[in-house]
Parts: sequence; structure tokens; C-alpha cells
Amino acid sequence: MKSKKILCAALALLMLLALAACGETMSYKVRSVATLVEQEYSLAFRNDDPLRDYVVAAIEELNAEGRVEELSRKWFGRSAVDFGKKENALADMEPPEPHVLLMGVDINSFPMAYMQDGNFWGFDVELAGFVCDKLGWTLQVLSIDKENVYVELYSGNIDVAWGGVALDQKELDAGRYTQYGPYIENDIVVATRDGSRISGAGGLKGKTMAMPTTPEATSALETQPKLMERLGQISRIPGGTTDCFAALYAGDCDAVLTDSTAMLYYNSH
Repeated sequence: MKSKKILCAALALLMLLALAACGETMSYKVRSVATLVEQEYSLAFRNDDPLRDYVVAAIEELNAEGRVEELSRKWFGRSAVDFGKKENALADMEPPEPHVLLMGVDINSFPMAYMQDGNFWGFDVELAGFVCDKLGWTLQVLSIDKENVYVELYSGNIDVAWGGVALDQKELDAGRYTQYGPYIENDIVVATRDGSRISGAGGLKGKTMAMPTTPEATSALETQPKLMERLGQISRIPGGTTDCFAALYAGDCDAVLTDSTAMLYYNSH
């Protein structure tokens, strides 16, 4: 038994020495080495829709109670969201009537909104559930194309676009709908393991990268043609963010194209 323990310790030491010789360390943390697109997530409502006032009041009341902070630390490991705070925000309003809140989300925006075992889940989905509990409403989550926020709202398909949605600035400037937020930054980045020797975009030359197959990811990469030329093999993974990170941790790729909010999640779980 003693000799077996010595053998196991020796093997472990050899593995550590081998990793040190390669200049790599075992780490499940990730860090950004290049930012492709800077953006922020917000909520969008139909103009002059009183429903907005109830949702906003409920969020700000929950924030004053510390519930939003709790959720932020659960999902991101720290205080990462910026909502207003107001105690008893609903007290001065007429009691809300029963309602089914139709929430439109981008299911490709892990960890804000995504599908898990056939169910909608994520930070935004869980917070919306707390909002509906406070208002006595029922939550119904629907997958939408984030490029069609205006159409989805004014067709009545949804009451609010909320769940990994970066609103179109041109539509905001044109007053096509009402914004609440932004409440969290979400840059589209290239990330690698924290122990990697890649220190910046220049270090990506000839490296392999995994990325989701979403149009947004493709568009983000196309904004950086020099980076596309510098990279070696680029693998597009249908499974999305979670499968990309699985490939990164398994050593199947050197880097991933991902969201900064996903980085917050993986660095705290």
C-alpha cells in the first residue's frame, strides 16, 4: 500500500513538471485576449405600455431587498448588474391585475437565457420569475430572434424583450420602443484558459478556436478580418457556449469566441 502511494505521488509530480515545462498550468479560469464587439443588455417594452412600470417597479423593489444581488452572485460570482433600487416601489401603484408576462429571450445568450433539459433557464429568466411572483403574474418565456425586437413587441408576440438582448441603437434613437437599462455589459470576446501562454491577439497566430454557429458570433468575427487570418483552424460548434467551453477545458482548442457574461459564469463555477 505504501509503495502504491509513493508511485501515485511520483506520477502526479511528473505531470506537474511536464505542464510546467510546457509553460502551461491546469486552470479552469478563463480570460479575454481580444474584444471583438462591445455591447450591453437591456429590456425593451412597447412605448407607453403601463406594463413596463410594473416590471420596473418590481425589479427595483427586489433590488432594494437584496434579491438581485443574490442572483448576481449566484450566476456571476459577484455584483455584476446595475438596476435601480426603490423600496416599496409598488406601494404607490394600483394593484396589478392578473397577467401572463410574455418574455422574449435569446436562447443563445448563456448564462442570461438558454435551454436546459427542455426548459428555459438563466439569470434573466430566474429574475423574471421573481418579478412575476411579486406581481402575482404568470411567466411565459418565448424564444425570439433578437434582431426582430420591434416586430415581436408590436405584433403582441411578447410583452418584453429581456434575456440576453442587446438593443439596436438606431431603433432606440428612432423611438421604436422603450428601453430599461442597460443593466450589464456583455462584450463578445476571444477567451482562453487562464494558464495559457496566449497573452493577446498576437498570440492567437496559428491557434485553434471554437465558436458558436449563431449569426451574431459570425458577424462579430467578421468585424476582425486580421484576426480571422491570424487564427489557424476555426471550429463552429452547434451546441453553443457550453460545448465551446467543454472543448476548451478538454484541450480540443486553444481559445473560444464567447460572451463576457459567460466568462463571469465559468470563472465563478
